[in-house]
Amino acid sequence: MLDACHSPSAVQTAVDLANTLRPIKGEDGLETLEQLRDFLDGHPEAEPPSSAANRGTAPRHLTRADLAEVRALRETVRDVLERATADAVEAAALINDGLRRSRATPVLRHEDGRWWTEVTSDTDRCSAHLAATTLSALAAVIATLGPARLGVCAGSACRATFVDLSRNGSKQYCTRTCAHRASVAAYRSRRGPS
Repeated sequence: MLDACHSPSAVQTAVDLANTLRPIKGEDGLETLEQLRDFLDGHPEAEPPSSAANRGTAPRHLTRADLAEVRALRETVRDVLERATADAVEAAALINDGLRRSRATPVLRHEDGRWWTEVTSDTDRCSAHLAATTLSALAAVIATLGPARLGVCAGSACRATFVDLSRNGSKQYCTRTCAHRASVAAYRSRRGPS
């Protein structure tokens, strides 16, 4: 029962955060406060409870400091995703340090007849809550499925990150598009020049 150990939406938030930076393409999806606002709007589980409760009634107040903190968190999350397979101990150290800095706290929840733990931050800073959400989700994947489930796309022109939540754990590409490109390239190289 994998979803009892980690939240797929929190895992996806971690991957999406890391992939706001596309190093091969030179693209950065977190350069402005508006981009940060859009990211948070698309990932409501990453908001502090007080912000989520007020969403729709009050505009979210974000500062340049919030943007800088989230960008620093993105670097940590990306480092974890890139290093986990090769150096799980270092990835764990990055996660533990990030959770400590965000003042993360586990909370036991009960809803719809089900119990689960959730890691939150005791501060309303969006970066701290985002750190608690994403880093604890990656920690849960490592603890339940192993560090090899975190990775970077094997596509030659792609450095996007991914988390493999499949049964067989054999994911190598971030998307089917990258897998298809690699398959086509391999086929063309086998066929040789026409």
